[in-house]
Amino acid sequence: MAKVLASIKIFPADTSTDLSELKSKIEKKLPKDTTIIASKEEPIAFGLVALIVNVAMPEEISGKMDEVEEALKSTEDVSEIQILNVTRA
Repeated sequence: MAKVLASIKIFPADTSTDLSELKSKIEKKLPKDTTIIASKEEPIAFGLVALIVNVAMPEEISGKMDEVEEALKSTEDVSEIQILNVTRA
């Protein structure tokens, strides 16, 4: 079963947002068969730190990336997201 790996930058709603707590919220919201396999923090500016996550999902399921985007955008404390890269794993 082939996988798709997406690297996504997640901007928190506020500079005081706890990124480890935000990651936990995101993991709970992700669709079934989708997992975060890696994450890191990236300083942006003025104290804002983005969370970059690598999400693995099955390639065979059509529309899975759209589901992931919607789950991320609807997560509390997420201001916006940016898809950095999508590749076959």
